[in-house]
Amino acid sequence: MNIPKAMTKSQIEAGAKIDHGLDLAVIGNCKTAALVDPTSRLVWWCFPRFDADPVFSRLVAGDEEKGFSDVVLDGMVDYKSDYVRNTALVETILTDAKGNAVRITDFAPRFRQYGRMFRPPQLFRIIEPIAGLPRITIRVRPTHSYGKPLKRSSLGSNHIRYVEEESTVRVTTDAPIAMIEHETPFVLTRPVHMVFGHDEPYPGDLAATATSFAEQTRAYWLHWVRRLYISYDYQEAIIRAAITLKLSNFEETGGIIAAHTTSIPEAPGSGRTWDYRFCWLRDAYFVVKALNRVGATQTMEDFIGFTLSIAANADGPLKPVYSVVPNLPLDEWIATDLKGYRGDGPVRIGNAAVEQSQHDTYGSVILAALPLFFDRRLPTPGGEKLFRLLEDLGQKAASVALQPDAGIWEYRGRQRVHTHSAAMCWAGVNRLASIATRLGLHDRAAYWNSVADPIHKELLDKAWNPKREAFTAAFGSDDLDASVLLLPDLGVCEVDDPRFIKTVAAMERELLREKHMMRYAAEDDFGLPATAFLICRFWLIDAWWQQGRREEAREAFADALSHRNRYGLLSEDIDPKTGALFGNFPQTYSMAGLILTGMKLSRNWEDRYWRS
Repeated sequence: MNIPKAMTKSQIEAGAKIDHGLDLAVIGNCKTAALVDPTSRLVWWCFPRFDADPVFSRLVAGDEEKGFSDVVLDGMVDYKSDYVRNTALVETILTDAKGNAVRITDFAPRFRQYGRMFRPPQLFRIIEPIAGLPRITIRVRPTHSYGKPLKRSSLGSNHIRYVEEESTVRVTTDAPIAMIEHETPFVLTRPVHMVFGHDEPYPGDLAATATSFAEQTRAYWLHWVRRLYISYDYQEAIIRAAITLKLSNFEETGGIIAAHTTSIPEAPGSGRTWDYRFCWLRDAYFVVKALNRVGATQTMEDFIGFTLSIAANADGPLKPVYSVVPNLPLDEWIATDLKGYRGDGPVRIGNAAVEQSQHDTYGSVILAALPLFFDRRLPTPGGEKLFRLLEDLGQKAASVALQPDAGIWEYRGRQRVHTHSAAMCWAGVNRLASIATRLGLHDRAAYWNSVADPIHKELLDKAWNPKREAFTAAFGSDDLDASVLLLPDLGVCEVDDPRFIKTVAAMERELLREKHMMRYAAEDDFGLPATAFLICRFWLIDAWWQQGRREEAREAFADALSHRNRYGLLSEDIDPKTGALFGNFPQTYSMAGLILTGMKLSRNWEDRYWRS
C-alpha cells in the first residue's frame, strides 16, 4: 500500500485527497447504499433509494470538491480500511506521524425488530479516538439535483439541516456542530456519532443508539452469512461476493440492480458512460443461478417474484430494463453539473436501453423461474398457473428467437440476429418442455419440444461460421463474441462438441488480452473497445474447466481474484494493460460470475479439513 504524505491545513482546505480510483467499499441495507473510500470519505450515496438523486456525488464530480463527507486527520501518514469480517460494516483507521489514531465505522442499519426487518434510509458513522489525541476535521458537503451543492443550512442543538428547494438532508450528531459547519479542526477526546438521513428529529440517546445499531447490524450479517452454502476453496471471495449481491437487492420490490453507480466509463475517454442503477431482466438468469448456488434462497425468490410480476403485467413486449419500482420512467438525460468520474463524462441519468429490443429477456425470465419448479427447498412451488404465464413468454420467445435485436451488449446503432439472444430464446422454450414434464402436462411438453427443435437446428446452422471455424456473434457474422461461451451452459451444444472446442480456441487467439477476456474486438457504435469485460473471463474459465483444462482454469481464476480491490469487489471492466478497474461498480454480473466459477472450481468439503 502506498502511504500518503501528511497533509497540511492548507491542503485540507484545498480538498487534497488521495486518488483511490475504484478502491471503494459498498455499505447498505437493501434500502439505501453508499460507497466509501479507504480514507473514510463517503463519495457516493443516492438518497433515499438506489436510483435516486445522490446526496454524495463526489465520485463523478470531476475535480470539484462537492458531494462528500469525510474525516480528515491532521498529519495523516497511514490508513487501513476493510470490512468487518463477514459483514457490510466498514472500519477505517487513520494514523498521524505522532501515532495518534482514529477509527471510523460506517454502516447502514439492518436487523430484525418487532418481527420485521429494520432498514431505514440512513447512514451511520462512529468516530473514535484509539491512540493519543488525534486532531480531525469533519466535512459534510452534500449535493442535490445531480451535482448542485446544498449550500443552505440551518443548525439545531444536535443537528444540521441542509436545504435547497425540495431537497433536505439532516445530519444528527453529538460532534461539535459549529466545528462541522465551519470545517474547523478539533481534538477528538471521545467517540462521536453521526446519522445521515431524512429531516426527522432523532429520538433517544444517539451514542447508545449508534452503538446498539452497529452491534445488531453486525450480528445480522454474521447470521446471514452462516446460513450460506459455500465451497471449501475461495470462501472469503465468495462470501464477499454474496454479501455484495445482497446489498444490490432492493428488498421492498425484490429487484436487484446491475450496479450502484452511474457513468463510470468502460474505458477512459470512450464516451461509454451508462446508468446501471436499474434492474435488467437479462441479469435474472445469472443472479438467480448464483444466489441459488450459495443458498440465498429468500433473495433469489424475491428477485424471481420481481421479474414475474413485470412479466405478468407487461403491456406489450418486455423491456430489457426496469427501475426498482418497475413503472417509473427511465428517460436518459445528461447531468451537466457533474463532470464525470475523473472528469470523464458525460454523466447519464436513466438508460435509453429501455427502448431497445433485447430478445434474450424472454428466455432469461423463464430460466430464472426454473427453481420454483425444481428446487424442493422453496416453500411455495411453481404450479400450473405460473406455467401458463411462462407459456405466454415462451410464445413471444419463439416468435422473436430468429429476429434481429440489439443483443446482450445493447448495441445502439445496429441490429442483428445475435447468437446469444437466439440461444436464450431457445433455452426458455426448451425449459418449458421440462417444466411441463415435471407437472405431468405431457401434451404441453410435446408441444414445446416441437417448437424448440426447429429453433435449435437453425441456431446451430446459422451461428456456425465455417470460414472462422467458430460460433460467431450473430448469424452471418465474422465477429467473435464471448457470450457464445455460454452455449453449453444453456444446453445448446455439448462442451466437447468439436465446433465449440474450435470456438474456444478462436476466442483465445483473438479476444484474450493479458489474461483478460474481451466481450468482442470488432468496432461498435463507439469505436474499438479498449477494456476487457470481467465476467467474460469467468465464462472462459468455466469452458476450460469443463473441457478438462483444470490447472489452467484454477490459475486463471486465482489471477482474476487478484484484480479485486482491497475490499474484495469488482467493477464491470478492467484495463488489460494496467489492471485498473473501470465501469460501473460494484458490478452484479462480475460478482455473480465470481460465485459461479469459484463454486465450480473448488475442491469438495469432505476430506479438506486435513488434506492440503
